Amino acid sequence: MNFSHRVAGGGSPLLQRWGMDSEYGVLRDVLVGPMDHYSWQSGNAMSRRSQRLGRRYDPLQARAQYAEMLDAYRGAGVTTHILPPDPALPYQLYARDSSVMTPWGPIITQMYSPWRRGEWKAVLEFYLGQDIPVYDIVTAGSLEGGDFMVLKPGVILCGSSGERTSPEGLAQVRDWVEAEGWTFHSYHFDPYFLHLDVKLAMLSEGLAAVCGQALEPEFLDWLRGQGIELIDISYRAMLELGCNVVALGNDRVLLPKDNTELKEKCRAHGLAVIDPDVSLFTAGGGGVHCMCQPLRRDAG
Repeated sequence: MNFSHRVAGGGSPLLQRWGMDSEYGVLRDVLVGPMDHYSWQSGNAMSRRSQRLGRRYDPLQARAQYAEMLDAYRGAGVTTHILPPDPALPYQLYARDSSVMTPWGPIITQMYSPWRRGEWKAVLEFYLGQDIPVYDIVTAGSLEGGDFMVLKPGVILCGSSGERTSPEGLAQVRDWVEAEGWTFHSYHFDPYFLHLDVKLAMLSEGLAAVCGQALEPEFLDWLRGQGIELIDISYRAMLELGCNVVALGNDRVLLPKDNTELKEKCRAHGLAVIDPDVSLFTAGGGGVHCMCQPLRRDAG
């Protein structure tokens, strides 16, 4: 069976029912990972920090927080889809990473960490079961969705730490995107920061949250050159995943309840804030952005 919807050399058809061409178009459908078998993993720098600070994971409290997040999506008019749980996959909750949506269909990614390498199976089965054409599957190195952003129509940004997204995975996806006639911009950073979405998030059209202390001036200049105004947050807030938020469209943002710094700045820019408590998940290394993969957004 040929899973690839991608046309070699470019010209792949745009999806009609699904897909996205920006990180800020009105979100209609979202894929969320299951939390059934979730637990903090020591291979995650944010989780190690939480444990060093004496924090503890409470499964019952986490389930209540997960339900609150799903209610927040539904209250915002977003249809949620949840991956079937696999007991062998403790970080399957973070559905951002196992695939990425593009205007031409989802790309199935390749995970870096050993405890995540099986996540491709459930997400591929989901797309096939929903009759969503798969654009292609990463076969070179690793590439994880937390590094991948459909920044705006015509521009894709992809971070690379050399681990979760490797040079080989980056190069393979770059070739695909550039063949479609889109700009593909890469940004390299230290593996300590896990993914690019720890330091950067689109909030609405032409507006993004960044941690300027953790990003090079040249990269910040490039973002401004794309016509994006930057809301800067502190390094301390970034360590609590203060940039890991989801643009819902129509000037609405989903962000964690305890993300008070960015919450106030969003409201000062006229954005409406929806703020479920997801503290037990951010402490484990992934916020609301990490837990979802947009399936359908209105055109940006």
